[in-house]
Amino acid sequence: MTAQNIKTNNFEKGFTLIELLVVIGILAILLAITLIAINPARQFGQANDTKRRSDITQILNAIGQYSASNGGNLPAGITTTVQTIDSTNTPALCTDLVPNYIPALPADPTLNNQAGIATCTGTWNTSYSIIKDANNRITVSATGYNGSAITVTR
Repeated sequence: MTAQNIKTNNFEKGFTLIELLVVIGILAILLAITLIAINPARQFGQANDTKRRSDITQILNAIGQYSASNGGNLPAGITTTVQTIDSTNTPALCTDLVPNYIPALPADPTLNNQAGIATCTGTWNTSYSIIKDANNRITVSATGYNGSAITVTR
């Protein structure tokens, strides 16, 4: 064997530590950019806001159906003062609507009551609020992601 053959056989193929660290650094930067672009907290917040808008629309639809079935009268408990839809402020609203016009009063998604309020007994809270104006237009509202207001009026 010549000295040149021995010298080339001593080198092993592979990546150096520096090369591996550079690749890991590049991957970390790409991951950070991806997480910033996706922003899971914002995505969950927007999904919850969509659920809130759907919920308050369901409540307004049920009130509209009740009103149509009862000669234009609104369910009891809806006043010109903003009230939270809960067992303290608006128990009659629940008994008027559930189960004939809506299977269950929907609750805010952050309350972990995804099934809603199907029975109007006990203590319950939807975290939504309701008010009627002088023209009997009903507004149901919710507090959304980052404190934004979500309102629907009919």
